Amino acid sequence: MSEGAYVFITGRRDPELAAAVKEIGGNVSGVRGDASNLGDLDRLFVQIKREKGKLDIVFANAGTAAFASLGNITEEHFDSIFDINVKGLLFTVQKALPLMPDGASIILNASIVASKGSPQWSVYSATKAAVRSFARTWTTDLKDRRIRVNAVSPGFTDTPGLNDLLG
Repeated sequence: MSEGAYVFITGRRDPELAAAVKEIGGNVSGVRGDASNLGDLDRLFVQIKREKGKLDIVFANAGTAAFASLGNITEEHFDSIFDINVKGLLFTVQKALPLMPDGASIILNASIVASKGSPQWSVYSATKAAVRSFARTWTTDLKDRRIRVNAVSPGFTDTPGLNDLLG
């Protein structure tokens, strides 16, 4: 934040959120919340509006993953992944829009799995394909406001969450 940016980060787990705030250092607020919970998102954006009044950049990185092969996918599996990765990301961006000035930027975290078939990852991959589709369509939705929308599609990133998932 040496350029003067102020960052708000959010997450579901207090220890990880506190560690991220500590690692970033200054000019940061951690706000506990679940991106799939619209009430938590409302609380987040009320706090941002109260403290800073606007958002120049939104990096929407809501994501969770779990394995299930076709034939073994349950409704609970499907709903849990789509609720966070698609619903949470969509409403994060939509609720942020009133705080974003013309010319702002939205960055969506997709994944290489959106276009690469991996066994047991069909539901997760479908959510990341939806994220890439959001980037394409929101670009046209927001063109009059000159709000840029981009998706990044990283490969596997060594994180505690990925390590837990892969065992």
